[in-house]
Amino acid sequence: MTPITEVAGRRLALSNLDKVLYPATGTTKGEVLHYYAATVAGALLAQLRDRPVSFLRYPDGPDGQRFFTKNPPPGTPSWVRTAPVPHHEDKQARQVVVEDLASLMWAANLVVEFHTPQWRAGAPGIADRMVFDLDPGAPATVVECCAVALWLREQLAADGLCAYGKTSGSKGLHLLVPLEPTPSERVSAYAKELAVRAEQDLPGLVVHRMKRALRPGKVFVDFSQNAAAKTTATPYTLRARPEPTVSAPVTWAEIERCRTPGELVFPLGAMGARLERYGDLLGPLADPDRAGRLPAAR
Repeated sequence: MTPITEVAGRRLALSNLDKVLYPATGTTKGEVLHYYAATVAGALLAQLRDRPVSFLRYPDGPDGQRFFTKNPPPGTPSWVRTAPVPHHEDKQARQVVVEDLASLMWAANLVVEFHTPQWRAGAPGIADRMVFDLDPGAPATVVECCAVALWLREQLAADGLCAYGKTSGSKGLHLLVPLEPTPSERVSAYAKELAVRAEQDLPGLVVHRMKRALRPGKVFVDFSQNAAAKTTATPYTLRARPEPTVSAPVTWAEIERCRTPGELVFPLGAMGARLERYGDLLGPLADPDRAGRLPAAR
């Protein structure tokens, strides 16, 4: 029998709480739900707020079937907010917007990664942040990503822009930049320009094209997630990896001193202490005073 739990005044059926989702660590679904409810709910909800969510579902753990969905899943409760979003052929679709603890726990019970665009519901294609996904090609690791991140931070600062880092929760690093509302096409163009310049300045370290043959030993500076149709792993989401790693905000001091990949791997059990020590390192992304304006096209 599936237990019924009340969350913020909503009745939820939370299922299979003893099911092991991550065999490598023995982490159960109940522990995953506790992580979302008790450890990161406040910080994660701030990052999800007013953004349509895409789900990477992995109900049987990272070794089982995985599928990506943007549509509200079958059985979505009527009280879960959805918002209209652009769809191909000028049609409208709807996506879930996770705006409260009950909605977060309903979604987490589906066993998902949370992915969000760089724009908010109500203003599709008008970005309020820019993202760079730094993806290392073996034998490069997150250590090389950190070197590239430091270069990007310097270039962004020269243009009056503040960057904030988080791990991808996989192998790489993400940089997020708060912006005054800007069309996604303009953000993508600027991000591409900076990625190209990174390859020119750091030719032995950076590649800006996705072609696999170019990437061994280098960091792919992926600017494509700034396109209006693309999404990025939301800060604090767990990832469908062999172990329950988090897309975790990190300090610039941690990026500067990173010498081994393990220094920037954060399992769900580490996040409570990090939030207690640092608070939400990505809180400034929502501060209008930190939002930058892209320079005029060069």
